[in-house]
Parts: sequence; C-alpha cells; structure tokens
Amino acid sequence: MLLTMILLLIGLMALSVPVAVAIGLAGLVGVATFSNLPLIVLPQQAYIALDKFPLAAVPFFILAGNLMAAGGISRRLVDLVESAIGDTRGGLPVTCIVVCMIFAAVSGSSVATTYAIGAILIPAMVAQRYPVGFASSLQATAAELGVIIPPSIPMILYGVAASAPVGDLFIAGIGPGFLIAAALMVFVLIWSRYFHNPGKLEKKPVQPFMVSLRRSAFALFMPVVILGGIYGGVFTPTEASIIAVFYALVVSMVIYREMSIIAMVDVFKRSAISSAIIMFIISMAGLFSFILTRAGIPAAISQWLVENFDSAFMFLLAVNVLLFLIGMFVETSASIVVIAPILAPVAIAFGIDPVHFGLIMIVNLALGMITPPFGVNLFAAAAVGNVSLHRMIPYLVPMVAVIIFCLALITYFPMISLGSLYLFGMR
Repeated sequence: MLLTMILLLIGLMALSVPVAVAIGLAGLVGVATFSNLPLIVLPQQAYIALDKFPLAAVPFFILAGNLMAAGGISRRLVDLVESAIGDTRGGLPVTCIVVCMIFAAVSGSSVATTYAIGAILIPAMVAQRYPVGFASSLQATAAELGVIIPPSIPMILYGVAASAPVGDLFIAGIGPGFLIAAALMVFVLIWSRYFHNPGKLEKKPVQPFMVSLRRSAFALFMPVVILGGIYGGVFTPTEASIIAVFYALVVSMVIYREMSIIAMVDVFKRSAISSAIIMFIISMAGLFSFILTRAGIPAAISQWLVENFDSAFMFLLAVNVLLFLIGMFVETSASIVVIAPILAPVAIAFGIDPVHFGLIMIVNLALGMITPPFGVNLFAAAAVGNVSLHRMIPYLVPMVAVIIFCLALITYFPMISLGSLYLFGMR
C-alpha cells in the first residue's frame, strides 16, 4: 500500500501535477483500493485536517508579510540596516541577511520574505556588481530564516501535527535562527573579501543612521509588539497573527500612507490565493496521513526505526538524511503534516525532546526550499532576479553547505534550541 501510494505521488509530481492534487489523488487511490472505507471519508478527513484553531494564524501571517512589502515597511528596514552597516565590503549581503531576520520575525513565511526583500536587495546587490546568481541565491537562502525565526508557519503546523506547544517552538527557534544568520554572515563576508572584485564604484548615498531609525521606528516596533505579546502571555500566536495584520494596515495606510485602497485589494487577493494553496496542501496531507495511520504504517515505521537504530545519534542521522531527501521533492508544509505524526513519537521513545526534534525537522525541511527540483524560495528568487537556475547553482552549493553545518550543530547540541526555553524560565 505505502509503496503504491508513494510511487503514485512521485509519478504525479514528475508529471507536474500540483503537490496538493498529487497527495489527494494518492489518498483517493489508497481509500478506494486498499480499504473498505466509504469515499465519504475523503472530504471528512480533509475537513478534520483543517479544523484546528492554530491554523487560523497561517493566512493572517501571510497577509501581514504582503502588507509589509506593499506598505513601505520592508523598504524602511532595508534603509535602516544599510545605514547601520555603512559602506563596508560585504555590507549589502549582510544587510540582506539581517533584514530577512527582522522581516521573518513578523511574516513567518520564507516565500513572502523572498519576494518582499528580494525585490529591493537583489537589484541593489547587482548594482554593486555582485553576480546576479550570487544575489539571488543569497536571497533565497536568507529567506529560509522566515520559517526558523519565530513566528513561523511550519512551526504552527508541526505543533498541530505532533501535539507540541507552539509557543515553546517559537522560543526554541531563536537560537537556531541566530546561528544560521551568523554563519551566513561569516560566509558572505569571506566571499565578498576574497572572491568579489567589484572594481571602482560610485559611492551610494546612505541616510544618516538616526534619520533611518526615525523613519523606520514603526516598522521596528512591529516585531516587538508581536513577539513581546506572545512571549509575555498577552495573546496567543494565532491572535498575534491578526494583530500583525492590523498593525501593518495602520502603519502602511495611515502612518506611512504608501498603500492605496486598490493596492490593498491586490494584497488581499494575493494573500488569499497563497493561503488557499497552503490550506489545500494541509487538507490533502491530513487525508494522506489518516490513510497511512489507519493501515498501521506509522506504527510499523516506528517499530522498524527502534529495531534498526540502537542510539539517538544514529536515529537522528538517519532522520536528517531522510528529511533532506524528502524536502527536495515534497513541499515543506505537506512534509511536516504527513511525517511529524510518524517520527515525533519515535524521537520521544529515544529520549529526544519533541520541541528540539521539531526544530531539527523544520530546519532540515527548510533546506528543501532552496534545493531543486521543488525549491520554492529558489524559483521565487530566480523570478525576482530574472536569472536562470543554472546561474544560481554554483553560488547556492556553498550556502547549502553552511546550512547543513548549522543543522548538524542544531541536531547534536540540543541547547542551541532549548537554551532559549531555559532562559525564559519555560523549562
């Protein structure tokens, strides 16, 4: 059963069938062929997969990210970081990473981060004679922080799928997010110093720091409100997503006055489409997961893992290899919803903290966003930079290596993730 469904899933995706449709059709075949269940369970289980309150945060965080991009908030963040870093060699790539961190602290979406920040910084890096392949690859990679720095849509999905506390996952994402950001900064500074020769460039006028700080004050206050409210217990992550939308609307339309009613309608339309795509994937993945669970496949996989790996070290190594391969071919949201209920109980049986395991899963599957053939960040950055994929690959490979190195540290040093929980008195 499992082999047939997986082969069908891979075959459909190879034929360019949308991921959600491929998962749903594989689930349909599983119900019709390998069970005596009535077909009414298909819409029933698809609905049950979406009938979870934390999932309400997904469309609102997507909308908040798009409002930030359209309302001038992201551009002001770029200006602030540029004025702080100054005209140092490698300063613009570092600006890209820092701004992606700040933007990720509100949007929760790597694709939204790629479009919002890439539209500003990819052309800026190209103007500074950075290769367009390097600029686009860096943007795609740095945008990965959108699902690691809290809040994060994949963290919400993992929390729902594995029954893990979403608030703990958010806080645990701080350490891994900063580690990856710091590693990328070191890489781009070394690359800019030894491999980038821009020649003589005209000095770009940069705003004084205090001027940029004043102009971006409301933009900077946004993550303070959102994250401060979550960690301070004022509101839940789901409620925070609505507050993020309200704040972005007020700042964009009333304070900065850079977004018209027509632009706002377009933002709502794009956000609705993006949200519908993700929700469709989640519903179909829920159906797929239900069929596998009913057939006893998760239990069989768990038993196989326990019998064949006698230590947490080897189990985590095997899981990382498995997740890396899956992330290359399956969309992150779908992977989490399908795989987390299978692997999380096994991880707990090996004595691995479920929150720590969640960060391992999310960081690993986030790599799938920048690796072919289904790297959504990769294709988004290529579209923004108007560059072909083969021109990005030479620059992308070392960046992926940097993330893999960070993943190894996150995997085998749990305090990188759990340290924040102890710091906030949650453990």
